[in-house]
Amino acid sequence: MKLIQNKIKFPPRKNNKQIINYFKKHKIWQHLKSPIIKKRNLKDLIDPWTNSTYLPELKDLYLLHSFVILNKRLTILEFGSGWSSLIMAHALMLNKLKYKNKTHKIRKKNIFELHILENEKKFLQITKRRNNKILKRFKGVNYHYSDCKMSLFNNKFCTEYKKLPLVNPDFIYLDGPDQFKIKNRINNFTISHSDMMPMVSDILKFEYYLVPGTIIISDGRRANSLFLKNNFQRNWLYYYDKMNDQNIFYLNDTSLGPINDEILKFYRNKS
Repeated sequence: MKLIQNKIKFPPRKNNKQIINYFKKHKIWQHLKSPIIKKRNLKDLIDPWTNSTYLPELKDLYLLHSFVILNKRLTILEFGSGWSSLIMAHALMLNKLKYKNKTHKIRKKNIFELHILENEKKFLQITKRRNNKILKRFKGVNYHYSDCKMSLFNNKFCTEYKKLPLVNPDFIYLDGPDQFKIKNRINNFTISHSDMMPMVSDILKFEYYLVPGTIIISDGRRANSLFLKNNFQRNWLYYYDKMNDQNIFYLNDTSLGPINDEILKFYRNKS
């Protein structure tokens, strides 16, 4: 834990009242307060056969928003979509307002952008409508649809998206796809079964393109996170936050050169 704490700034612990005040301070609470879930109820949150979107959970949204701001993230790739998309886009918008004039030396495309990858058109459209309504001035959200199918990685069953956004993020949020919306079977095997679990492999395929300093957060998906951990080839720090059911990765490789140096310098700079 200490090793990764030296690399990542973790959000301070807050109770529900403090989290509400946090969102009020950032002027977004009015959009969250009506549908919010303050405490996890597994029966309500996890229903593999539902056609409804999940309600936002207060602590999860606070942690995501804080991670993006505290660690000065510039480009986000989200697997899945929902209220998390709104929160991360809002955090990126705040980062852009604060750091736009301090990132001119950084050679990086897609700066201050969120790229959402979703395998269900219905939920992608719901997320898009919500974001456009609430974040009217922020144009940095990109929406990508792709089917997700059963696949193999190192001869192990997993899933893969047919089409990925062409983006190199410094923050990845893994909360998709829905395991019950996966196409095809391999040897009659599929994760579309209540005793199975999500097993995304896509990050492993572009691992060597990620730059040192990249952060990955998985919401739950412990089995998938262990699959990633055991198949990563580079120097990743890993921590499982059991209390919040989050899996957190940090790419702790040495800098790739002058361009990467500028990004790492930006992260470390306290201003």
